[in-house]
Amino acid sequence: MIRNRLAFAFLALFAAVTADAAGAAPKADKVQHRYMIERTFPAGALDGVDAAKKAEVNKNNAKYDVKWVLSYANEDKTKTYCVYEAPNELAIHQAAKANGLPVDRITEIPGTLAPQ
Repeated sequence: MIRNRLAFAFLALFAAVTADAAGAAPKADKVQHRYMIERTFPAGALDGVDAAKKAEVNKNNAKYDVKWVLSYANEDKTKTYCVYEAPNELAIHQAAKANGLPVDRITEIPGTLAPQ
Protein backbone atom coordinates (compact mmCIF):
# COMPACT_ATOMS: atom_id res chain seq x y z
CA MET A 1 0.00 0.00 0.00
CA ILE A 2 2.76 2.46 0.92
CA ARG A 3 4.69 1.45 -2.20
CA ASN A 4 1.61 2.24 -4.34
CA ARG A 5 1.29 5.66 -2.70
CA LEU A 6 4.97 6.38 -3.30
CA ALA A 7 4.67 5.29 -6.93
CA PHE A 8 1.61 7.50 -7.38
CA ALA A 9 3.38 10.47 -5.75
CA PHE A 10 6.39 9.96 -8.02
CA LEU A 11 4.20 9.80 -11.12
CA ALA A 12 2.34 12.95 -10.09
CA LEU A 13 5.62 14.79 -9.52
CA PHE A 14 7.01 13.52 -12.82
CA ALA A 15 3.87 14.66 -14.66
CA ALA A 16 4.10 18.12 -13.10
CA VAL A 17 7.78 18.50 -13.98
CA THR A 18 7.17 17.21 -17.50
CA ALA A 19 4.28 19.63 -18.01
CA ASP A 20 6.43 22.56 -16.84
CA ALA A 21 9.28 21.48 -19.08
CA ALA A 22 6.87 21.24 -22.02
CA GLY A 23 5.92 24.88 -21.55
CA ALA A 24 2.58 24.42 -19.82
CA ALA A 25 1.36 27.30 -17.72
CA PRO A 26 2.20 26.77 -14.05
CA LYS A 27 -0.72 25.38 -12.05
CA ALA A 28 0.67 26.58 -8.71
CA ASP A 29 -0.53 30.14 -9.36
CA LYS A 30 -4.20 29.67 -8.44
CA VAL A 31 -4.96 33.40 -8.53
CA GLN A 32 -7.13 33.96 -11.57
CA HIS A 33 -6.93 37.28 -13.37
CA ARG A 34 -9.53 38.56 -15.80
CA TYR A 35 -8.48 39.59 -19.31
CA MET A 36 -10.08 41.04 -22.44
CA ILE A 37 -8.64 39.44 -25.58
CA GLU A 38 -9.13 41.20 -28.91
CA ARG A 39 -8.95 39.04 -32.02
CA THR A 40 -9.28 39.68 -35.76
CA PHE A 41 -10.60 36.96 -38.09
CA PRO A 42 -11.03 36.74 -41.85
CA ALA A 43 -14.63 37.12 -43.02
CA GLY A 44 -16.52 33.86 -42.52
CA ALA A 45 -13.96 32.30 -40.17
CA LEU A 46 -16.44 32.22 -37.28
CA ASP A 47 -19.28 30.76 -39.33
CA GLY A 48 -20.02 27.23 -38.23
CA VAL A 49 -18.51 27.50 -34.75
CA ASP A 50 -20.66 24.90 -33.04
CA ALA A 51 -20.91 23.28 -29.62
CA ALA A 52 -18.26 20.68 -30.52
CA LYS A 53 -15.73 23.36 -31.50
CA LYS A 54 -16.47 25.34 -28.33
CA ALA A 55 -15.99 22.18 -26.24
CA GLU A 56 -12.63 21.57 -27.96
CA VAL A 57 -11.53 25.14 -27.17
CA ASN A 58 -12.60 24.74 -23.53
CA LYS A 59 -10.73 21.43 -23.25
CA ASN A 60 -7.53 22.96 -24.63
CA ASN A 61 -7.93 26.02 -22.41
CA ALA A 62 -8.17 23.82 -19.31
CA LYS A 63 -4.67 22.48 -20.00
CA TYR A 64 -3.38 25.99 -19.22
CA ASP A 65 -5.81 26.77 -16.39
CA VAL A 66 -7.64 29.21 -18.69
CA LYS A 67 -11.41 29.76 -18.63
CA TRP A 68 -13.37 31.33 -21.49
CA VAL A 69 -16.07 33.46 -19.85
CA LEU A 70 -17.81 34.96 -22.89
CA SER A 71 -17.19 36.68 -26.20
CA TYR A 72 -18.66 39.55 -28.16
CA ALA A 73 -18.39 39.87 -31.95
CA ASN A 74 -18.85 42.81 -34.28
CA GLU A 75 -21.63 42.65 -36.87
CA ASP A 76 -19.58 40.98 -39.62
CA LYS A 77 -17.85 38.65 -37.12
CA THR A 78 -14.34 39.75 -38.05
CA LYS A 79 -13.48 41.12 -34.58
CA THR A 80 -14.11 39.48 -31.24
CA TYR A 81 -13.71 40.76 -27.71
CA CYS A 82 -13.38 37.82 -25.36
CA VAL A 83 -13.37 37.77 -21.57
CA TYR A 84 -11.11 35.12 -20.08
CA GLU A 85 -9.87 34.14 -16.64
CA ALA A 86 -6.30 32.89 -16.40
CA PRO A 87 -3.34 32.84 -14.04
CA ASN A 88 -1.30 35.11 -16.35
CA GLU A 89 -0.93 36.42 -19.92
CA LEU A 90 1.42 33.58 -20.88
CA ALA A 91 -1.37 31.08 -20.22
CA ILE A 92 -3.68 33.08 -22.51
CA HIS A 93 -1.09 33.00 -25.31
CA GLN A 94 -0.45 29.27 -24.84
CA ALA A 95 -4.16 28.42 -24.92
CA ALA A 96 -4.69 30.59 -28.01
CA LYS A 97 -1.82 28.85 -29.78
CA ALA A 98 -3.19 25.41 -28.85
CA ASN A 99 -6.55 26.44 -30.31
CA GLY A 100 -5.14 28.08 -33.42
CA LEU A 101 -6.66 31.43 -32.43
CA PRO A 102 -5.17 34.84 -33.14
CA VAL A 103 -4.41 37.32 -30.36
CA ASP A 104 -4.27 41.01 -31.30
CA ARG A 105 -4.25 42.45 -27.82
CA ILE A 106 -4.57 41.32 -24.21
CA THR A 107 -5.75 43.77 -21.56
CA GLU A 108 -6.00 42.81 -17.93
CA ILE A 109 -9.32 43.98 -16.46
CA PRO A 110 -8.90 43.77 -12.70
CA GLY A 111 -11.90 45.93 -11.84
CA THR A 112 -15.60 45.76 -12.59
CA LEU A 113 -17.82 48.82 -12.92
CA ALA A 114 -21.55 48.26 -12.64
CA PRO A 115 -24.25 50.78 -13.62
CA GLN A 116 -25.84 50.59 -10.16
